[in-house]
Amino acid sequence: MPNVIKKSPLSIFDTKYLIMKSPDNPFQFDKAEDSTGFLLWQVTNLWQREIRKALEAYDLTHSQFVLMASIHWLTLHKNDVTQILLSSHTKIDPMTTSTVLRTLQTKGLIKRQEHSTDTRAKTVALTESGQKVTKLAVKAIEQFDNDFFGPLGSKVKELNKNLRFLLDRSGGK
Repeated sequence: MPNVIKKSPLSIFDTKYLIMKSPDNPFQFDKAEDSTGFLLWQVTNLWQREIRKALEAYDLTHSQFVLMASIHWLTLHKNDVTQILLSSHTKIDPMTTSTVLRTLQTKGLIKRQEHSTDTRAKTVALTESGQKVTKLAVKAIEQFDNDFFGPLGSKVKELNKNLRFLLDRSGGK
């Protein structure tokens, strides 16, 4: 068992401890909170947990919300929203996109119809009910995001720039 050095009384959620270097220690960091990936994991889980709570009022999962909000966004900016365009825009794989869209169609929140020029594709649109739910949910989620990221102040723009850089670097996969 490695030697553990505690930096004050350790609570169940406190990650501020050091593990002495030993052959059994594969970690490059002395403290867990120095790992960017671990921090991103923690913040992402916190953010997603709170997003799920905010979306309960609209009976939507996070994936459903992202797809509906993206349909609305893309409709405002493009004529035909296809499943492939939606999958590419959201970075949700095509199979999951298809499954979630089927659920939204069953709920009466979206409709699919033949594409006007591509017989292999179907366009996706919000129903009137879907538009109402989407507009309300977007307002709630944008308010939540403002509250969640607000403490960063002007650093939010830099965070977004860095996140876009990582997406662009990966080819947006």
